[in-house]
Amino acid sequence: MADDNSVQVPLSVKTSDLPVRLVSAVVLLLIACAALAAGGAVLDAFIMLVALIGFVELVRLVMAATGSWPLRIVGILAGAAYFGLAAATMTGAGTFLLVLVLGVTIFTDTGAYFAGRAIGGPKIAPSISPSKTWAGLAGGVIASVLWVFLWMMAIDEPPRWLPPRFEIGLNLSPQNIAGAIALGAGLAFVAQCGDFFESWLKRKAGVKDSSRLIPGHGGVFDRIDGLVPVAIVAGLIAAWMAP
Repeated sequence: MADDNSVQVPLSVKTSDLPVRLVSAVVLLLIACAALAAGGAVLDAFIMLVALIGFVELVRLVMAATGSWPLRIVGILAGAAYFGLAAATMTGAGTFLLVLVLGVTIFTDTGAYFAGRAIGGPKIAPSISPSKTWAGLAGGVIASVLWVFLWMMAIDEPPRWLPPRFEIGLNLSPQNIAGAIALGAGLAFVAQCGDFFESWLKRKAGVKDSSRLIPGHGGVFDRIDGLVPVAIVAGLIAAWMAP
């Protein structure tokens, strides 16, 4: 998700950091695309590695956030379940579910960022994440709904003379359209909750980023804070709807 701007950084520093952020983003995108293209065991291994790194970063935050060992143990066990469920969902997901989860997370993050910057307005929880606004939340929800519609169009059952785009067909009926709106809005809210959760944990730990692993971007947890809960919730919905 988008970085918290709780620490004011001079414009010159932000500008000088932009090339590093762009290079890091391109490298990460290429690695992720290569894993997706390879699929199978390679993709599963990539997902597990990302989840493991994110979990290690969460453990570091939990250790720094509290000096109570009982709370640390509870936090670590909860974190293991948190990342474990997300990884299990992503490794076992079909192409259509994997694309849905990734798209919702990216569109929510992007929509929230641009709407928040363009509109501004009241903050949602300034004590946790000073940069998050209600306008940004609305922008993230709208963008997520848009993505779910695009996803539905991709898996919509095509005419008989065309091959199916995925292994399932989903008609654009009024019922499915209403479901798409609810799904997009709900998953956008879940992604924002994941963002706030990590922001709160970083505040408790007294750090800006989960780590310095990715130049200009912080840690892996900073990049997948919204993806993790979206994967879990989407997986639960898919399991509930399965025949």
